[in-house]
Amino acid sequence: MANAEVLQEGTLHCFPTGLRDENGELVNVEVSAVVYDGQRLILASDKPIPGDARSAVFAVPITAAGPDDRGLEYFTADAIKRAVKYEDFALTADGRYVLATTGFDRIDMESHALNAYNHLLIWPLGEPEQVQVVDPDPRDGVEGSLELRNKLDGAIGYPYYKIEGLAAIPGERGDGLLLFGVREQGYSHEDFDYVCRVVGAHYTVNDHGNLVFVDELREFYSFSPQQQPEVRYDCGLSSLEYDPHHQRLFLLTSFEVEEAEEERIGGYLWVVSLEAFAAGKAPTLVRTMAGDALEFGHKAEGLAILDSERLFVAYDNDRDMSLGSIDERDERHACEAPYTILRLT
Repeated sequence: MANAEVLQEGTLHCFPTGLRDENGELVNVEVSAVVYDGQRLILASDKPIPGDARSAVFAVPITAAGPDDRGLEYFTADAIKRAVKYEDFALTADGRYVLATTGFDRIDMESHALNAYNHLLIWPLGEPEQVQVVDPDPRDGVEGSLELRNKLDGAIGYPYYKIEGLAAIPGERGDGLLLFGVREQGYSHEDFDYVCRVVGAHYTVNDHGNLVFVDELREFYSFSPQQQPEVRYDCGLSSLEYDPHHQRLFLLTSFEVEEAEEERIGGYLWVVSLEAFAAGKAPTLVRTMAGDALEFGHKAEGLAILDSERLFVAYDNDRDMSLGSIDERDERHACEAPYTILRLT
């Protein structure tokens, strides 16, 4: 059994209060991805953050006292600013590179107007200015990981899907096994099911620092959260995170439902050993210290391993501004991202 206790909760100030976009609309931070690089948290909002000196991807230092947004730094390389709707980060299995994926949930093959939503990026740890696009379209001037999208089409088997998880684990070939977590699948953005599927392929990082797949993308894992009786709502996968300290994989699921004419959001945390993952065994639901199911009061979307005991959870509450237990205030500012730090036992 895996149990967790809350060590710290709070909010990160991600850009100036009152920031507005080109249409005059208030910008809302919606953190959907996070990874710890050994010194800093790298986070991303799944909505753009406007400004030449800003981007949707940024880093904040973190110490034993928690994250410090006074040291926030935006990543402004062209490829990072160009990609839209970031959904998850990961480190390569050897910890030398950062990977970032968008949602791959929309495409227009004729106009290429939606290519920004179809990106897998890689850069050396600590060197985001060296970012490269993984599996790009071979045609000049066509941006995005469109070759990868074709592979995802084949592995997932539906015309519509959304990627929200990314993790690299040790594998039998190459430099490791890269896993993509599927949250939604179906026939359109209006006709889909929430799922918890994991597809992937083995990879290597070549001499140019780019990731190359060395075998076919295929399904590796799936599970149904609703088979656990304490899961109250229909969930979809929202993040994957490899724990190299204990050779296990964390899976984050979240829900957004309407109940009694009221919107409800939240999530659950699961863990599975790499051995059990390979065997297709169901993950274990993480529980509170009292033994109850750990149910987040916010839409848990990002997960980062801080050390052998601590996890950082980021929330993407969309337009829900309530803070609940995270702060004594009732509501957050649009520039604030709520988070929780857990300790697992």
